[in-house]
Amino acid sequence: MRFSEVQKRRLAAKAKTIGLGRLKALAQVASPQTLLKWYRDLIARKYDGGPNRGPGRPSTAAELKEVVLRLAKENRGWGYPRIQGALAHLGHEIGRTTIREILLGAGLAPAPERRRGKPWKEFLRAHWQGLSAVDVFAVAVLSLGGLQRYWVMVVMEWCPRRVTIAGIPVEPTGAWVEPVARGLADGFGGVLAGQRYLIHDRGAVFTEKFRSLLAAVDVETLKLPARAPNLNAHLERWIRGIREECLDHLILFSEASLRKVVGDYVAHFHRERPHQGLENEIIEPEFEPRNRAGQIQCRKRLGGLLKYYY
Repeated sequence: MRFSEVQKRRLAAKAKTIGLGRLKALAQVASPQTLLKWYRDLIARKYDGGPNRGPGRPSTAAELKEVVLRLAKENRGWGYPRIQGALAHLGHEIGRTTIREILLGAGLAPAPERRRGKPWKEFLRAHWQGLSAVDVFAVAVLSLGGLQRYWVMVVMEWCPRRVTIAGIPVEPTGAWVEPVARGLADGFGGVLAGQRYLIHDRGAVFTEKFRSLLAAVDVETLKLPARAPNLNAHLERWIRGIREECLDHLILFSEASLRKVVGDYVAHFHRERPHQGLENEIIEPEFEPRNRAGQIQCRKRLGGLLKYYY
């Protein structure tokens, strides 16, 4: 039999007065447990305060959620209490459970799990001041005997983007690179003095002797995976720049002309070229930046291939 809500309430009220023991003998239309369940539902409906209930606790503001996510992403080792303390100093009162729900909702694991994997971006930022890179590239020079290939070894300090030419040999053998390594790591003016890491590719010029000489002065060499130029992107971009802006537009006839071109480009790179990675600033500016006083002047290098306006 199917009962309406009114019939259920009437039967439940009568069943309550009879009691469970007599219901087992008398009830025919429904089981005693069903009648008592109807009675409990009757009480729940009578004292239900849902319609008079307010909207409840207000949700966390979107701006505060963004702050919580920012602190968690920029500080992978911070747990919920640490984030809560930082927010308190910023004038935000928020519970640890709320912080947990915000992070889990954004797909961020708790601090112990977030701390395990360290991405390259965070590693490089932490060691930015002591990180350098080295690479070599070939340049063809036209001489009386035909084409002669020279190799240019260049070292870049990643933080200031300062470049040093380590040498321009005809063939960078192991015997040649060993004194170069000593000069780079020399404590009296060596470009790697005080540096912590040196990135290089798997070129044969970077021998075990080269790495051991640098390790003796606490410069750890990091050998990059094969065919991974993006892991040395700043120096690779410099090599691309000198080719596209200078070498691809010139025919070089001697080693002296090659050294002149490379030297002029390095000077232009340091003192005259704005760098997008440095907020369009110049590494070693000669004049006050953004100075509008006076007439605009132009300095030309290499016959006008490189121009600087000041």
